[in-house]
Amino acid sequence: MTTNAPRPEVLRYTAFSSTPEGGNPAGVVLDASVLDDGDMLAIAAELGYSESAFLTAPPEGLDGPEGRAFTIRYFSPKAEVPFCGHATVATAVALAERIGPGELVLATPAGTVPVTVTEEGGTVRATLTSVAPHVEEISDADLAEALAALDWPATDLDPAFPPRIAFAGARHLVLAAATRARLADLAYDFARLEAQMHRLDLTTVQLVWRESDTVFHVRDPFPVGGVVEDPATGAAAAAFGAYARELGLVPEDAALTLHQGEDLGRPGELTVTLRAGDPRVRVGGAGTRIG
Repeated sequence: MTTNAPRPEVLRYTAFSSTPEGGNPAGVVLDASVLDDGDMLAIAAELGYSESAFLTAPPEGLDGPEGRAFTIRYFSPKAEVPFCGHATVATAVALAERIGPGELVLATPAGTVPVTVTEEGGTVRATLTSVAPHVEEISDADLAEALAALDWPATDLDPAFPPRIAFAGARHLVLAAATRARLADLAYDFARLEAQMHRLDLTTVQLVWRESDTVFHVRDPFPVGGVVEDPATGAAAAAFGAYARELGLVPEDAALTLHQGEDLGRPGELTVTLRAGDPRVRVGGAGTRIG
C-alpha cells in the first residue's frame, strides 16, 4: 500500500439475496487505487469470504457511461481469480447505492462485463452479462479422479447431464446429481479435490440437481479458494447456463432459476437468462449490505 495512505473502506455486501442472512457475502472496495496485489489478497484473507472485489479506474478505451465504468479484480482468501459473479453483483449494488441504478461496464481479467442495476420496491438487483462462453469434454481419468475426491459413485450422476467443463469467465466442472439427497450429502476430500482442480484450472465444481425444466439446485465446492463451499456462485451459474444450452438441455431462449446455499443455511436465488442468437449468459439477483 502507498506509504502513509489511509486504508480504503472495506464494505460488506451479500449477493443473490435481499436479506443479509442469505446469499453469498463479498468484500467490496470501491477505490482500491492505493492497494497493491498483496494488500488485496490480505484484505480478502482477513474477511474470509469466498471472494472480495476491488475497483480502480477504467482502462483507457473502455467504452462505458461516464463515471460508470471501472476496472475490477477479484481475490479469494488464497489467490486472485479471473471472474466472480457474486462479487460483481455485490459491487454493482454497492455502486447503485452511491451513484444510482443504471448501466455499468466492468473491465475484468476475463474480459468486459456489462452490468444492469435496477431498483423496485426497495430491492436492488444486478444482472451481469458474461463474456463469450465455451464448453469442453473431460477425460474419463479426470472425471474418475474428481468423483473419487467427492466420494460420489458414478452411478449417482444424472445420465441426462453429461459431465463437462464449462467456461463463462472462469472454468467450472459441471456434475449433475441424480437425486436431491445426493446433492445434500457433500463431504469431500479437500486436498485431493483441490489438487485435481489446480491440474484442470477449475475455479469451482458446479454440482447440480434438476427439480424441473427450469429450476435447479446447485452447490459449489471451492477448495482452490481456501473455502469448503461457495454459498452462491454467479460465475458457475453463467457457465452452467452455457453448458445447458450447448447440450440442448434447455431452450435457446430460457430463464432458469438456480437455488443455492440452502444446505449452508444461506439460501440464495440466481436467475440465468439465455437469449437466442447471443452466446453470452446473463446472471442476475438481488443484493444488500451486511451490517
